[in-house]
Amino acid sequence: MAYPLESLLRPAYELRASCVSALGAGVVVWDPGLFLLSRPWDWLLAGALMGHAAWRGTAGVRNLRYRANLRRQRRYDVTSTEIPWSAERLFLGRGFQWDQRHTQRLFEARRPENQPLLQPGFLAGLLARLRWPAAAPPGLGGDPAIHGVEPVEADIWMDIADRVGHTLVLGTTRVGKTRLAELLITQDIRRGEVVIVFDPKGDINLLRRVYAEAKRAGRSDEFFMFHLGHPEISARYNPVGSFSRITEVATRIAGQLPSEGQSAAFKEFVWRFVNVMARALVALGRKPDYQEINRYASDVEPLLVDYFEHWFDHEPAAAGWREALQAMAIDKKSLDKGLQSRGARAVSLVEYARRRKLYDPIAHALASTLNYEKSHFDKLVASLLPLMEKLTTGRTAALLSPTLEDPTDWRPVFDWTSVINLGGIVYVGLDALSDYEVAGAVGNSMFADLTSVAGSLYKFGPGRGLPGEIRPRRIAIHADEFNELIGDEFIPLLNKAGGAGFQVTAYTQTWSDVEARIGSHAKAGQIAGNFNTLIMLRVKEVDTAELLTDQLPQVHVVSTIVSSSVSDTNDPGEFTDFASRNEDRIAPESLRMLEPTDLVQLPKGQAFALIHGGQLHKIRMPLPSAEHDPLMPEGLAAIGQALRSRLDGPWNRPEYDQEEAQEVESSHGE
Repeated sequence: MAYPLESLLRPAYELRASCVSALGAGVVVWDPGLFLLSRPWDWLLAGALMGHAAWRGTAGVRNLRYRANLRRQRRYDVTSTEIPWSAERLFLGRGFQWDQRHTQRLFEARRPENQPLLQPGFLAGLLARLRWPAAAPPGLGGDPAIHGVEPVEADIWMDIADRVGHTLVLGTTRVGKTRLAELLITQDIRRGEVVIVFDPKGDINLLRRVYAEAKRAGRSDEFFMFHLGHPEISARYNPVGSFSRITEVATRIAGQLPSEGQSAAFKEFVWRFVNVMARALVALGRKPDYQEINRYASDVEPLLVDYFEHWFDHEPAAAGWREALQAMAIDKKSLDKGLQSRGARAVSLVEYARRRKLYDPIAHALASTLNYEKSHFDKLVASLLPLMEKLTTGRTAALLSPTLEDPTDWRPVFDWTSVINLGGIVYVGLDALSDYEVAGAVGNSMFADLTSVAGSLYKFGPGRGLPGEIRPRRIAIHADEFNELIGDEFIPLLNKAGGAGFQVTAYTQTWSDVEARIGSHAKAGQIAGNFNTLIMLRVKEVDTAELLTDQLPQVHVVSTIVSSSVSDTNDPGEFTDFASRNEDRIAPESLRMLEPTDLVQLPKGQAFALIHGGQLHKIRMPLPSAEHDPLMPEGLAAIGQALRSRLDGPWNRPEYDQEEAQEVESSHGE
């Protein structure tokens, strides 16, 4: 018979019956004559009594274990070699699928009348008072009953096919969010996927974990580290040097400028100006980078002169232009006001093209910038200059605008297309604690570049332009504190990159951080709608918790109500003087499967996960331990030394000098 109440949270009454049966069995065996029994009937009766004692005792022990489970804090630590992984599934931890039964059990555990049953017993209290190590709590905090409502755990796995729907991980600080990232990154590396880790804080433990797992999987040669806080050992990267269409350069730079109100017009002007510069640089055979853009944003005339001279040299109609330019007389008073403040060489080239009625779209666009008065033009691009200063100041400039011709610089240069085609592992440390402005600008540029690469993969497949067939790879992007990185370019990455094999796992503390960064509730909702999988650790904001709880159905829980009544009668003809009645009523009520307060009280290392099409699972995540790991580097210096030593070339030797550098450069040129 199925009862509406499990009645798990109660005194273990079964133990009393078990003790009585066991005692009776002992008496029967000791003195069977007391019960008028002879052999073998005394043994049969004793066996029956012991069977009953075992049956009821098992039920009582199960009851005690359930009560102990509700108050037990459990920490789940594993070494790296113990982390399970699969080519087809993603391991999340140990736990169970949450349903109505667990909501009912948690509801009962929090009733005031049941609290005495959840207090530690005499022995546990004595060990705690004696500071016994086994009784010391692991300091996880939260309410252990949330996970203790299910004594039977199993490994929780997620299908790899679901990851292209992207995963959102929410949790306040210091509750295991980055450690969960280590768990997922470890499995992605072992599966041979392309792994890209964005870490705005520059967590040294996360970096050590990524490098150690790359080495353990035999992929240390595929590891790259880009770190704004440590440029001396960082790889170099040009955020605007790789593109499918030239207009992407302007989009990546102008996309980081404000676009509200009157700023929108200035942003559009900056986009056009940067696009003109990028087109001119590419036409001149030079790769755009932040240094070049910053240089010509302050003074575009040198670029105009270089491009016009290049154009005239290859334009048949401009044959003999150098001699004609020397003989050409220009009256500055007849020029537009904007041209009067410009240099003579630039004005001469523009005027020559006008008089000869020569036309080139890039040259025409460059010439149009000279029509603005210089002071007025500087105001139009005023919003661009601070951004470029952030990206071209100090040692950061050499990372974001790499000089490929310098043979003395051992630091490798990478781009996302090469990383994906070669199956690389990239750690990106943005050092946001030191300078969040530069960190946000670089992170946005990288995401915009990745979105462009995703578009190319979606259209043309992997290995475009390379000989032979290249196997498609899954690209696992892990963005820790992604609210520091998110921008408008992140939305198409989530919307459309799944078809290119991109699987994004984003980690942040609260959803309000995302809304504040985006500046639009509607856009934030659009981003949230693109995450098919949600993992939520302990959060402190109710609105963030409701991101999960609002997706769950209502369930019915039942409670008992004790009722008693007495009635009397004054009728002398009645035999009874009064009547009394006592009853227990079962009262159902409707509740959400989880309340936001449940997520606020989660212990460290525990989470709720919506996976497999919205199924709710309660999980305990394994926290990877770096202790006794022979492959774990001691620190950043060890990683930098390993990265430098793996590169071939004479510049790794201490005796390497400038003369030898010139010889190497000339031999490479030959």
